[in-house]
Amino acid sequence: MTRTVTAHQFCSINGVTQDPHLFQFDCFGATEGELMGRALAGVTDVVIGRKLFEEWSAYWQAAEVSDPFAEFINPVRKHVISSTLHGDPGWNGTVAAGDPVEYVQKLRETEGGGIVVAGGIETIRTLFLGGVIDTLTLTIHPAIGVGQRLFDDSVDLTRLRLVEAQATDAGNVVASYALRG
Repeated sequence: MTRTVTAHQFCSINGVTQDPHLFQFDCFGATEGELMGRALAGVTDVVIGRKLFEEWSAYWQAAEVSDPFAEFINPVRKHVISSTLHGDPGWNGTVAAGDPVEYVQKLRETEGGGIVVAGGIETIRTLFLGGVIDTLTLTIHPAIGVGQRLFDDSVDLTRLRLVEAQATDAGNVVASYALRG
């Protein structure tokens, strides 16, 4: 049995995914919250880059327990992609040593629920282009952002297949993609 691996990124219309709080704050509505809730239902493992793990660990462990994302992220198993972190990272985490694509491929073959790749940008890019993320969902916000893009000019032409798309009342387009063929 192979577990499903998904990833989700908030991005501006020009593809910026860095610091989404700068462009999504005024266009995140009930539909977006419902879609996120559905995407996280049944997830038992999160794959996350070291920098984001450290940021989230500091923030979410101190967050109010009644926050729906805190209720999800604090107890879930986390697999930290890092070449510099060693030992027990805490916060229910395990260091994912070695090649990240191989690590996630092996994780897919273990028992459990869904696997979400939470970020960062380089982690999602590597795992998606490495073929171990089944679907990549982008919530595209009606804003032009400034910062790092998920797929920059270092990525060769790559064909994708649209899996699902919908517009929301907040003005976003939520589109899920898979690698084509």
